[in-house]
Amino acid sequence: MTASIRQLSTNHLLGIKDLQATDIELIFETADNFKDVLNRPIKKVPSLRDITIANVFFENSTRTRLSFELAEKRLSADIVNFAASSSSVSKGETLIDTVNNILAMKVDMIVMRHPYPGAGVFLSKHVDAQLVNAGDGAHEHPTQALLDAFSIRERLGDVAGKKIAIIGDILHSRVALSNILCLRKLGAEVMVCGPTTLIPRYIESLGVKVEYNLLSALRWCDVANMLRIQLERQDIAYFPSLREYSMLYGLNKQLLDSLDKEITIMHPGPINRGVEITSDVADSGHSIILDQVQNGVAVRMAVLYLLAGKRG
Repeated sequence: MTASIRQLSTNHLLGIKDLQATDIELIFETADNFKDVLNRPIKKVPSLRDITIANVFFENSTRTRLSFELAEKRLSADIVNFAASSSSVSKGETLIDTVNNILAMKVDMIVMRHPYPGAGVFLSKHVDAQLVNAGDGAHEHPTQALLDAFSIRERLGDVAGKKIAIIGDILHSRVALSNILCLRKLGAEVMVCGPTTLIPRYIESLGVKVEYNLLSALRWCDVANMLRIQLERQDIAYFPSLREYSMLYGLNKQLLDSLDKEITIMHPGPINRGVEITSDVADSGHSIILDQVQNGVAVRMAVLYLLAGKRG
C-alpha cells in the first residue's frame, strides 16, 4: 500500500470537522486500493494482523456494524464485539469504566456508536486507544460521509464543483451534518431540502443553500441524497403524516422522469420504501445505493489501516 508513506493528520476519526481535505483524499486513494482487493478472489490482506479492534455499540446498528466487522476481517484484525444491551452498562456502569475494562484486554482500537453527541470526543481524552466514531447521536457519522463522497467521486469522476442535494430529515441526521462538512471540504455545492420543521436553524452558516420545494432541489442538483425520516429521534410530530411527507418530499419515478437531465440517487439506509423513495427509483439505474454499501467496506478498511499506521 503506497498510501502508507503519507499519514493522516489526526490520531482518531471523531468527525469530519477534524479532517483536512488532504486527509480525505488520502483515505480515498487508500480505499481505491482496498476496493481492488475486495474484487479479487482472495479478499483478505494481512495489514492489521497484530491489531485488536473492539466494536462498542451503545445503540442498535446493522449495516454500519456489519460493514466495520467485514472491513476488520478483510484486514486480518482480531475483533471483539460489544453490545450495550447485553452488558454491565444496563447495570449502571459508566462509559469510561466500560471502555477501560475492554482496553484492559489489550485492545488497540475502538469503533464506537453512542446515542450522545460528543461521546467519542469525551472518551478520546480519557483512554489510551484510537477511536473511530461510528455515529454519535444526531451529531456526526464520519465514515458514512466518507463513503458517500467516495461513491460520488466514483460515479461522477470528482466531487469538486458538483451540486449535491441532501433531502429529508436534516434536523435529526448525523449523516447530513457529516456529509455537508465533507462535501464542502471537497469543493462541492450543497443544498438541503425538507419541511421547514426538519431544517435546523442557522444551517446556512455551514455554507449550504436551503430549499423547501423538492422539484426545485432536484432540478438544481447532480446528486440527490435521500435521508430516512428518523421517527425514533422525534419526540414531537414534525409533519402531519408519513403519507403527506411522501406526497411532498418522496422521490418517485414520475418525478425523476419529469427532469430534463439524469441525476444520481443515493440513500444511507435503511430505506423506508414508499416514504422517502419508491422501489422503482431505489432499484433503478440512477441509484448507487448498493455501490455505497460496497464502498463502505473499502472506505472503512482505509480508515482503520491509516489510523493503525499512526500507532506508537
